[in-house]
Amino acid sequence: MGSTIQETESAMEEIKGKVKKFILDEFLPGESPDELNDQTPLITGGVLDSIGTLKLVSFLEDTFNIQIKAHEADFGNLNTISDIANLVHTKLDAG
Repeated sequence: MGSTIQETESAMEEIKGKVKKFILDEFLPGESPDELNDQTPLITGGVLDSIGTLKLVSFLEDTFNIQIKAHEADFGNLNTISDIANLVHTKLDAG
């Protein structure tokens, strides 16, 4: 049976929280958490370079027990926290 909208929103918020904490800890130490929101551009904004993107993918795979294919590790899926949460949630639903 499918999840309710409330369960989906709760899961998305949990994913976003974990991703935001990781990005702040790894790539923006000392930055105010208020400076990083769900729509902050991470790749196109220069927060993540290619090595950073690989670290993020590794974190996502380990944390959420998912597999991200090479063609999925692009700015279309990883440019914002919202994009990342959507990708992870899709993978978890498909799992």
